[in-house]
Amino acid sequence: MKRLISSIAITSYLLGIGNLTILPLQHQASAQAQKTDKLYYTFYGQTIPLSLRQDTVAVAFKPVRTRGKALFQQLQDDLRSPSSGTRSTSQGTGLNVEVNPLGSNFALVKLPTSTRSSVANLQQQIQKQPYVQETLPVLTRTLGDSQSGETQQTIVLPNEIVVNFESKLSESQKQLILLRNNLEVVRPLRFTKNHYLVRPKSVSGTAVLAVANQLTDMAGIQSATPNFIQSTSYQTLASDSLKETPNANTHLQSLLASLPQPKDTPHTTSLLPLQWHLNSTPRRGQLLPRTDIRATEAWKKSNGGRDVVVAVIDSLIQWDHPDLAKNLYNSGNSPDKLPNEEYGWDFSSGEEGDGDTRLTVDELATIQAHFQNTFKLSAEELLQKYASLAEVLKQKFPNASKSDIALFLKNYIRNQVASEFHGTWSAGVIAANSQDKSGVLGVAPNAKILPVRVFGLAGKIDSASLIEAIGYSNARGADVINMSLRNLLPDEGLTEQIFDVLDNNPKIVIIASAGNDNLDGVGFPAAIPGVVSVGATNIMGNRTMYSSYGGGLEVVAPGGELATSPSGGILTTGGTFLEGFWKGINLPDYAWGVALDPMGKYVQVQGTSFSAPIVSGVVALMKGKDPQRRLNRDSFVKILKSTASYNGLTLSKADINRYRLQAETGFGAAADFPFVRPSGVFMKTKPVSPEQYYFGSGLIDAEAALEKVKP
Repeated sequence: MKRLISSIAITSYLLGIGNLTILPLQHQASAQAQKTDKLYYTFYGQTIPLSLRQDTVAVAFKPVRTRGKALFQQLQDDLRSPSSGTRSTSQGTGLNVEVNPLGSNFALVKLPTSTRSSVANLQQQIQKQPYVQETLPVLTRTLGDSQSGETQQTIVLPNEIVVNFESKLSESQKQLILLRNNLEVVRPLRFTKNHYLVRPKSVSGTAVLAVANQLTDMAGIQSATPNFIQSTSYQTLASDSLKETPNANTHLQSLLASLPQPKDTPHTTSLLPLQWHLNSTPRRGQLLPRTDIRATEAWKKSNGGRDVVVAVIDSLIQWDHPDLAKNLYNSGNSPDKLPNEEYGWDFSSGEEGDGDTRLTVDELATIQAHFQNTFKLSAEELLQKYASLAEVLKQKFPNASKSDIALFLKNYIRNQVASEFHGTWSAGVIAANSQDKSGVLGVAPNAKILPVRVFGLAGKIDSASLIEAIGYSNARGADVINMSLRNLLPDEGLTEQIFDVLDNNPKIVIIASAGNDNLDGVGFPAAIPGVVSVGATNIMGNRTMYSSYGGGLEVVAPGGELATSPSGGILTTGGTFLEGFWKGINLPDYAWGVALDPMGKYVQVQGTSFSAPIVSGVVALMKGKDPQRRLNRDSFVKILKSTASYNGLTLSKADINRYRLQAETGFGAAADFPFVRPSGVFMKTKPVSPEQYYFGSGLIDAEAALEKVKP
């Protein structure tokens, strides 16, 4: 049964105020936050510094509904309206604030820089509202460079801690520790051994960090990490880089007519020539080196990954997409199935969860109107309705005309709505299989997808949900786990859960994206030992401008780059093809933003988020050739790395110079500016070649890997 979400509305990056992915505003907020007292938590003894936002407060709502309004909108109206003019059940304050939703039951309230009101006053006014449960501090962590494909993190600190007790403790011993530290159990985490979500009774706010830090040094506790709520919204590219393509269908057919189909392949579709990551020859010709993974050749040596289950831990997975529906794993047959479980599970709504990872009716209502506005409103109307976001775009592009800003605004909103289906994109890269031969193919066209949702709208994710999702994927018999996750805060509890899964299932392979921060050192959780970290290359065979490199990078695969052309992206399944997005408006005849077609049934995207599922697909092909599951994880990873190569890869002059500087500084000098490693994991100190520094063991070769797998 689909859950009802009453308090979500259009995500904060669409409203244009507060938690924007436009970086200049984030930099201002971070600079101000650095003036506060030092805040931190620990990761295996390492201090991870955080900054307090002085202009933003997070709100947790009570489980109630308001008449005709989402709770975040009701709160904004109540705070903005003077007490004499409000019709609300509570008194208005006249505060000039913006309230932006975060997931299903949280919101971010931001004071503009020009206001004279303090955060303390803002908290007092918020807490007067009868539907507000509590206010929470908002933190930030600075990482990445300004060209990153991901946004800077926004971190909400709830009054919750994930505690992992030592396995030898009895229940009475656990209760004694909780009692002595004035903690209460919220719930034990599902699909884990000794992880509990607990709440301090006597402290709240940033003091929760100190409690967690103290617990980490206590006998009987293996780890204690705040249950951080993070917002890591995906940003495909600057809004000026993607234009509208007129006469989309005619243009597409003309393009396909100019490209040859890969020859002699057991799987084919009309769009296969555009999927350069599977076979780059149609796009690059016979004379240039291949920059793909040689999937079409690998298919001849495999069964397409038949009977292999790949868990996709991600955001919305619209598994009824026609290119995905056939390859869906029915987890509802499990003996310990969850209520209403059929095809995977949605952990994004916390303890209750949901048996459906697709877009809900309420979620559609949340984003539909704003998506449709970009097609219905005139340029002038759009600029007026989204004046705040338009102003930010004007600052970013001072020489742009009004019509240019309106177009940037359209594509920005459309792309952000489309990117809510990030999980659908990842699933399509792994195992899409177009039934009518008109769509796309995944790397492993016969593999089964286990949908596991951990992200709510606006990229909201919390530590406890991800820990449960990894345990669930293992419990449901996944052969491969793909984590196309944005750089998360280093987390001991999550690390221990991954270690437990790897130790107890030596055949499972976990693969994660290296990160889009253009930094030396892969992000978290890709940096966890035993997880295969994957960087990204483009169609030219270069490291993409965003891909992280250096410490911890194991292999690379095509990740796409949209800067020069949309066709330089990775072509996969989209989510805005749903009829609800287009109800009541005329379907455009042009393609927009990341969409290949007017409805966005197929998209062209970029990121290590898509190089990782390419490798997951290759592992699925390899496991399909080992139906008895005789090979373990180490064997598969060894084959992957030994058959990868630097053939077709080239280093840019900028990367060569960056390598020379790092070599002089010393490999492993993680604290030396500007080589900041965001994962919290200390990296190897041994010297590496320039190729290994940027490409790890090299570009994945699916054909060569299949040849090494002996059934």
